[in-house]
Formats: sequence, C-alpha cells, structure tokens
Amino acid sequence: MEFAQLVTRRRSVRAYHARAVEADKLEAILRAGTYAPSGGNNQSCHFLVITDRALIMELVNIATDIFAQMQILEGMYRSLANTIRRAQKGRFDFTYGAPVLVIVANQVGYGNAMADSAMALENMFLQAADLGVSSCYINQFHWLAEDAAIVRALRAIGLGETETVCAGGVFGYSDQKLPPLKRFGNIITYVGQEKEKL
Repeated sequence: MEFAQLVTRRRSVRAYHARAVEADKLEAILRAGTYAPSGGNNQSCHFLVITDRALIMELVNIATDIFAQMQILEGMYRSLANTIRRAQKGRFDFTYGAPVLVIVANQVGYGNAMADSAMALENMFLQAADLGVSSCYINQFHWLAEDAAIVRALRAIGLGETETVCAGGVFGYSDQKLPPLKRFGNIITYVGQEKEKL
C-alpha cells in the first residue's frame, strides 16, 4: 500500500474478532516499533506483548476496579472521565476484545519516555494497517502507571523495577465497519519564504 494511502486509511478500531494475529505479522509489527525514532537514539522502550486473552482480561479487571473508585473532576481529560463512568457501571473491556495487547514501558525519569513510546506505537499501527491488522491506542494502563495494584500485576509479567508504563495499544482483526475518517482539526501554519514552492 502506498504510504499516503496507508496514513489516511489507518483507523482506531474498538471492536475485534477473537481471531489471533499471525506470528509473522505480529513480529513485523513489533519490529516496526523497534525502528521508531528515540531521543538521542536511546532505544529504551520495553514492549510487553500479551496474547493470552484471559491475562488481558485479568489486567483489565484490575484496572476497571481502580477506575470505578475514582472521581470525575472538572476539566478532566474526556477519555479518562468516560473510562471512569463506564467502569462505575460495571466491567469495561477497554481492549475491545483484541487478541493482542502491547504495553510500552520506558525508564522512570527519562525525559523523552512518552514521546519515544508514542512514536514506537505509531510505527506499529502503520505497519499493522499495511498488513491488514487493526489497532487502537490504549491509555488506561498509563493513567494508572503509579497505582500499586497495576504495578504489581505488570511486574509479575516483566515490567522492570526502573520502568513505568507510558503507552499501550491493541491489535487484531476488526469487527466493525468504519466510515472514512474526516479531518476537522490540526492547524497547519506556513512560515517562511518557501511557502510558494510547497
């Protein structure tokens, strides 16, 4: 697929078939993440790749129990507030039934940790789209990165003692039909003498 087409076709999918992502495709997706830019070529992202659906749901249930106890504050990020509301109504599978969950961790105190992790996931999302695999960015584990219960659960599956959760993503085969994505935001301002040549 041409890159311009790939970028405009990638979508955030929030409903998945149970079908597993083939090992070769998952390996290619993860490899793309390892080639993302990183501050000073630090390459300190740690990808926790979870393909056991029962374990994914165990982590989701720990998280939703925590979210259900939280209060919605004025001015709170809309997606976080929505997660809290849904958790308070009962179990909320914010991985949307996806067969693969990737949690991206990085070093505590590393100033470029969030940017590096997000760039790695974007590489993975684009590679997934090229392979016909759907994806979605998942923030929930990052929002709970300092919660003791989440930290314990993630340390049990490989999160390092000096690492913190920066981002997450799910991968699988879409179980929803999505219309073309319209652009309504993101401002572009040209500055300089080269504008006429663009």
